[in-house]
Amino acid sequence: MKNTITLILLLCCTIHLHAQQVARFTVKAGAYPYANLPVSCAFDTLVDRENVEMVEIKGKERIVTPFQIEPGKIWFIMTGNTQPGETRLFELQGRKFPAKVIIDLIWSFDTTGALTISEMGKARLQYHSIGVDSIYHRSGFIHPLWAPNGQVLTNIQPKDHLHHYGIWNPFTHTSFQGKEVDFWNMQKKEGRVDFVSFVSKHMGQVFGGFKALQQHMAGKVKAMDEILDVKVYYSGTDASRYTWDYTSTLNCATVEGITLLQYRYGGGFGLRATADWKADNTTLITDAGNTRNNTDSTRARWVKVTGNTAKGRSGMLILCAPDNYDAPQPLRVWDDKAQHGELMLNYSPTKMKWWNLHYGREYQQRYRVVVFDNDLSVAESEAAWQAFAHPPKVTCVLLHGKQ
Repeated sequence: MKNTITLILLLCCTIHLHAQQVARFTVKAGAYPYANLPVSCAFDTLVDRENVEMVEIKGKERIVTPFQIEPGKIWFIMTGNTQPGETRLFELQGRKFPAKVIIDLIWSFDTTGALTISEMGKARLQYHSIGVDSIYHRSGFIHPLWAPNGQVLTNIQPKDHLHHYGIWNPFTHTSFQGKEVDFWNMQKKEGRVDFVSFVSKHMGQVFGGFKALQQHMAGKVKAMDEILDVKVYYSGTDASRYTWDYTSTLNCATVEGITLLQYRYGGGFGLRATADWKADNTTLITDAGNTRNNTDSTRARWVKVTGNTAKGRSGMLILCAPDNYDAPQPLRVWDDKAQHGELMLNYSPTKMKWWNLHYGREYQQRYRVVVFDNDLSVAESEAAWQAFAHPPKVTCVLLHGKQ
């Protein structure tokens, strides 16, 4: 706790030391406002993490800023609010004294087959890597997803649909090696999606997460490999919301490839929401202005769901990347009369047309989720999508110690 308090104070204070400069980053905002936005750019320079720090330059002030380096890329947080068209300046500089301890803000812990990502001690989401060899038990899904207030917003294996698993993405109607295969409805015993191994796990000041290898099995034959990349970002000083990314990359396992046939649901991003969300206490809206009872089979750049919980009103905003297959992708959404008013929604890439995947190629689907307490306005939702779809331009200039 003492270390956490010290870190918060460091992030909130300003310093006036002009240490050795390594690189300068200029960020040019777009046409929409941003709040606590993570940004990244290519960065191949080798630096010692303990001997450098990121600062934002505002006049004579140099404000310590969370940053994180992964192979070939650097991340940092544009803390606070960024106005449309605003330019912000950051520098990576040498520390006056090397850091004895680098304290991560986002942690990923894997225990008994469930990897939990937490921010400053608050659990955000959990990924399951161990399943049971039976019809309705599987791995490779996210549950719980927690609201900032700690309320669980997902549901698994409800009695009406035992094959529903929180947040998951199997395709339903496919053609593989001359046979139709259903990876969604596990009771058919045709196909399933399972965790294989973690490719990597991340902890840091900007994001925590993992990359997991999942396999899509058609009986005993592997049809597709999938890399699921999940990143949960540092939320800054706003305790009422946080952001995370869900990226799925598919690769055919056999030379025949696979055809994802047209069907009303499957693949993409599936959500079975908490049973607490019913027709009388939940609202749904898309960027097109559609609501729960007229959203099914419409296309949406974003969809927002808000509902009552025991700890107050919370929800999630799901953003669909513009480079996803057949974007803006169509939605499968239960209306308020289905299944006792409970909610299932699915960004379904093949709802309108089939998708042929070829051997030797990668196929990526990207989604961003903003999880919040209270509510988000339509303007805030649109700004979040714009920041995701059209991130600010980051320009990097290496300084190599120049003053």
